[in-house]
Amino acid sequence: MKHVVACIDGSASTQSVCDYASWAALRLETPLTLFHVLDEARYPTETDMTGNIGLGSREALLEQLAELDQQRSKLALEQGHHMLESAKARALEDGVEQVNLRQRHGDLAESLHEIEDSMRLLVMGLHGEDTTRTNRVGSQLETVVRTLNRPILVAPEEFTEPKSVMLAYDGSDSSRKGIRLLAQSPIFKGLPLHLVMVGADTNDNHASIESAANHLRELGHDVRFEIRSGEVEPTLHAYQNEHNIDVLVMGAYGHSRIRQFLVGSTTTSILQTTNSALLLLR
Repeated sequence: MKHVVACIDGSASTQSVCDYASWAALRLETPLTLFHVLDEARYPTETDMTGNIGLGSREALLEQLAELDQQRSKLALEQGHHMLESAKARALEDGVEQVNLRQRHGDLAESLHEIEDSMRLLVMGLHGEDTTRTNRVGSQLETVVRTLNRPILVAPEEFTEPKSVMLAYDGSDSSRKGIRLLAQSPIFKGLPLHLVMVGADTNDNHASIESAANHLRELGHDVRFEIRSGEVEPTLHAYQNEHNIDVLVMGAYGHSRIRQFLVGSTTTSILQTTNSALLLLR
C-alpha cells in the first residue's frame, strides 16, 4: 500500500508538514510515514584518515576531530529520533491510525528516490533548516522536486486546513494530469475547485479550459474557471488572494533545464513568493 511521506527536519515548517501530511493521509485513507534524513555531508558516519598517516601530533589532533564528528552524528541521530516521535504523537492526535517512522543517513533526494515506489504523496516544508531571508526556499526542495515523479505538497510554516483548491491550467500534459488528480483523488473531494488559465482568451483556450471544467463537474465537483491575461506568477497569486484559495496546484518544471537557465522558471518563482500550500505535479 502506498503511503503519504512527510519529511521531518526540525525546521520552522516541521509542525505544519506534520499537520498537512496528517490531513492528506486521512483524506486519502492511507498510512503516514514520517521520514528524517541526516545529511551525511554535515554529519559523516566516519572520517577517512588514510591520507594522514605519519603526521605526528597532527595525526592525533585529526583523530580527536574524527571522534567529535562521530559524537555530533550520534547526537544528531538521537535528536532526529526525538523529532520523529514528537511528530508521530502529533499525527496520532490528528486522527491518523497508522504512522511509521524512518530515519536514514545520506542525501535527501537520493533517500527519497529509493522509497519513491511506495510513495503516494510527499509532503515537504517550503522553508528548510537552511532558509534565510534572501533564500525563502529550502536548498534541497528544488532538487527533490526535479528528482521525484510523485506529487509533492509543499507546506508553509503555518497549517491551514484546505477548504478550496485552484489549478493553474494551461492545457499542458502536467495540467491535464492535474485535472485527472482532481477528478479521481479523494484528497480534494467536496472542496470548491477553481481552474485558472493565464493567457489570451481565445476560442481554443476557452474550449480547452471549459472542457476540463465540465469533466470535473460530471464527477460531482463544484467548479468555476477563468482566463486572465498578465504575467503568470502575479496573476495566479492575485486570483488566489481574491478568492482566498488555500491550495494551489500546478505542474512543476515543464521546460528543459537549458530553457529554465535562460528565462527562469515559473515553478521557482511561485515557490519564492507563495504563502500558502502548493501541490506540485511532475
